[in-house]
Amino acid sequence: MNIGKYNTDWSEEKYRRFLKEGRGQGEGKDYKPWLTVQDFPSKGRCHRIFGWKTGRIHHLFTDSEARFFYLLEWEDSVIDIREHFPLLDYEDWVQDREDLRFDLFTDKKSGTPYVISTSFLITVKNREGNVRYVARSLKAASELEKRISLERLEIERRYWEARGIDWGIVTNKDIPLVKARNIEWIHSARYAYADAGLSEGDLAELVEAFLLRLSQSSESIRKTALLFDKDYVLVPGTGMFLFRYLLAIKKIEVNMDEPIDLNRPAFSVDIINATAKKGGKAYAGG
Repeated sequence: MNIGKYNTDWSEEKYRRFLKEGRGQGEGKDYKPWLTVQDFPSKGRCHRIFGWKTGRIHHLFTDSEARFFYLLEWEDSVIDIREHFPLLDYEDWVQDREDLRFDLFTDKKSGTPYVISTSFLITVKNREGNVRYVARSLKAASELEKRISLERLEIERRYWEARGIDWGIVTNKDIPLVKARNIEWIHSARYAYADAGLSEGDLAELVEAFLLRLSQSSESIRKTALLFDKDYVLVPGTGMFLFRYLLAIKKIEVNMDEPIDLNRPAFSVDIINATAKKGGKAYAGG
């Protein structure tokens, strides 16, 4: 989705309207990001993605933000993702700010200061049930050479340090593209069974049948899915949807750090039981 031209003027009136709309407030499904894709133009492509964790639409301005979001969705320890989190109470937390160049972040026309926001505030719960927060700022690697970007990041750093919250910078070079693209490919399948023409009852029955077929088939994943459609007289593509769905709910497992090979034998796919523990690299700092 490409963003067209929008009114990007900033004023005290607009600031008050954002607050009245509840932006930057709430958690989970009730959270409203400070910025949405309708508010400001993007240098790249913007994304509106329905979140697994939150059950709401997330507003992401770049491909890097979307890819990092997919990585967070994949992490079992992540229970909430709040994008474009505003530092509205900055003065309450940061006393040492005299040397910070807030004047660089002021609307030239109205003179109204912009609200600095951090790309992601992430809620993480460990296996013992302890909850902590992690803040991450997404920046293109090339942006780190610009003074204004460094100034903004220093403003963010001091805020999160004052709050005692783990903060860090993530660039496009830090994001494993293959894994992010794999998650993107399966992501929409998790809640799209109705779009595939299936009821919850249909889905439950077909999942068990497809798992059995996967475990016994020496054909490729692709061909196994095609034959499954034919044998069960299903709409073409249903078998591949089931494969994506099972990956999304982690009922089956492939190496997500490598391109998903649909030509590998179906029986080589790992079928995971409900109590299996997941490992792997964490992208939320834990």
